[in-house]
Amino acid sequence: MLKPILATLLILSTIVTKAQMVSDSLLIENRYRVFVHDRSVKVKPGASLVFVMHGSGGDPMGMVPRAAKLQAKAEAENLVLVYPAGYKRYWNECRKASTAVANKENVNEEAFFSAMIDFFSDKYKINKAHVFATGFSGGGHMSYKLALTMPGKIKAISAIVANMPTEENMDCTPMNVPLPVMITNGTADETNPYNGGEVKTSGVTLGTVRATDQSFQYWAKLDGYSGEPTKSMLPDADKTNNITVEKHTYHQKGKPEVTLLKIINGKHEFVTDFDMFEETWAFFKRQIGR
Repeated sequence: MLKPILATLLILSTIVTKAQMVSDSLLIENRYRVFVHDRSVKVKPGASLVFVMHGSGGDPMGMVPRAAKLQAKAEAENLVLVYPAGYKRYWNECRKASTAVANKENVNEEAFFSAMIDFFSDKYKINKAHVFATGFSGGGHMSYKLALTMPGKIKAISAIVANMPTEENMDCTPMNVPLPVMITNGTADETNPYNGGEVKTSGVTLGTVRATDQSFQYWAKLDGYSGEPTKSMLPDADKTNNITVEKHTYHQKGKPEVTLLKIINGKHEFVTDFDMFEETWAFFKRQIGR
């Protein structure tokens, strides 16, 4: 059931001057779940759909400026970007220790995302085989959950500053289906510790996460890889800071790609050295047709 709610017009910088960000909602198990999208985008049938998810305590409109460069290319890329809202600003992702209301009430996220896929299939005739998910921090954890619990509807994910929960903190039942995954983590991140441990954030308890290498290898092994990944360096686009980016990749014909962007000296934030969502879309595009 669709219930349109107040639509808002957002003028984003000079990059997306014509964007018309509209809030809609879907009734999911007696809760109205909200999502934001740009109604001005004109795409052709068969467009790709990308969910862009905010972090714990955030909201969809906070992500819109972050994805502005990619949003500006939406029509050229035949792409629909959707910014879902967590329930009361949080997601019911896979962290058992989470004290967020969404987790305590066991909000049905799979039903929400499935309903959004159907909504945009009806509205834009998207290609249901080209549905992707990315998110920052808690949104990255929600991306992991979609990959773990509904891989039949998600083509690939990109988790930004988020590690997989530790086994004792895992609140999902993985379907163990190989899937393309990109992880982007900073070595100086004190919220989502690069080497694993307790997630430190105010207002909510979220438990412990695995180390980045463990998160990376979880997907690499599931996707059938062993040995060492290929290593390269991203161009250093911002020489005013001490950040560099290593790219570690498993990529073989017939297997899903698994990539880690290791941000040396990166913190729990968006970096200026590259656009995370443009890099994410480049990763997603490589998975189309594979």
